[in-house]
Amino acid sequence: MELAKTLAQKHARLMLDAERFIWKHPETGYKEWKTHEYLETEFAKLGYELTLAGDIPGFTAEIDTGKPGPKIAVFGELDSVICASHPEADPTTGAVHTCGHNCQAAALLGLAAMLKEPGALDGMCGKILLVAVPAEELLELEYREELRKKGVIKYFGGKPEFLWRGLLDGVDMSFMIHTDNGDKSISGSSGGSNGCLLKNIRFEGKASHAGGSPHRGINALYAANLALSAINALRETFQDNSHIRVHPIITHGGDIVNAIPDKVTMECYVRGATMDDIVMVNKKVNRALAASAAAMGAKVHLRDIPGYYPRNYPAASFPMMQSAMEQVTDEVSIRPSGWGTGCSDMGDMCAVMPALHPYVGGAIGTFHGADMYVTKPEVAVVQSAELQYVMLHTFLDDEAKNARELIDNYKPDFATYEEYFAFVDSLNLDIDAVCHEDGKTTLTYSATTEKAVEDATDEPL
Repeated sequence: MELAKTLAQKHARLMLDAERFIWKHPETGYKEWKTHEYLETEFAKLGYELTLAGDIPGFTAEIDTGKPGPKIAVFGELDSVICASHPEADPTTGAVHTCGHNCQAAALLGLAAMLKEPGALDGMCGKILLVAVPAEELLELEYREELRKKGVIKYFGGKPEFLWRGLLDGVDMSFMIHTDNGDKSISGSSGGSNGCLLKNIRFEGKASHAGGSPHRGINALYAANLALSAINALRETFQDNSHIRVHPIITHGGDIVNAIPDKVTMECYVRGATMDDIVMVNKKVNRALAASAAAMGAKVHLRDIPGYYPRNYPAASFPMMQSAMEQVTDEVSIRPSGWGTGCSDMGDMCAVMPALHPYVGGAIGTFHGADMYVTKPEVAVVQSAELQYVMLHTFLDDEAKNARELIDNYKPDFATYEEYFAFVDSLNLDIDAVCHEDGKTTLTYSATTEKAVEDATDEPL
């Protein structure tokens, strides 16, 4: 589509300036106020009326083609990761955009400018919702838990939070384009990727002099070490096609070397290809945590937090994406049978609507690592905006024939937002998992399981 290239090139400087500003001002999730203000100002210059998220960064801008049809949301993520070893990381916070979200946000601005041009909406029907969304990266969990307790947010991910706040009401399908490695290659990614559940774990023992009276203490660190070993021993029970990933870390291992540690904290993800897999494995992990604490005479507090839903893209979308990509570049790589083991809250969109998450090149190095750089912004940003414009025409031209095919044939896991939220909320767990009383130890490691022995007949994954 020649118009797409012409419009993208016309607004290339706007996009490239935005990419550099956002790269130089990295901010982590629910803190992206500089990025928000920059984009808010630029969207206003273009004549958009914005619906602000309010007490968190982010906004939406709606475009009506004037013809009835479906409503498509296009996302641009605002947040960075933390990698203090990166040469260009913020010296105070360690934040840096080695996730490539700076390119997404800049491309979203470029798309907004392109859609304001005369004739840009010709042939399309329905509505387009441009969404500048915060907090895709699942990090700084304690900070987000504080926001949740204060009532600022309900969900740790920006997209489910926007969904909860009603900012995505009426949306029929959605897509976004993520930055990837490569000078020109645009990839439709894979058939989907893992979801995840987050865990905060606190082992509680009894302090005592480590040299003079260790027998008077209860070593919370040894309980945590037992738990790490128990979790590792579970790995052979994980089936390959479930794509399970369990990766705990110890975030606090004790206070002083000459005292038995009485408080040890851990964080962990449980990732998997389906929510059934994640729930089952998480139950086993919790059992290992509780049993390990019990073995040492310690206690453990389990806090499970909903992470992200697995991504599953509609099979019919791949030829549509390929057709759009081939109008932008000669290098197209689509792998519908592939599977990614990372996670994104784009999966939460997949739970309730058709949602797509293709990639565009332009970066080098290891994502989230100290050597990642955007070396081809004309690909990562300008070409991304061009592709997004082509994709909108692919879905909304011809009375939205392609979009309607995806929407009508897609069977989401949840028929309504309410059903989705009810399920996600059911994943929350906040319990003391071990009770020592009258010579009896009781384990409670899930919302529905009272004793470990009752779970001895787990069905295999």
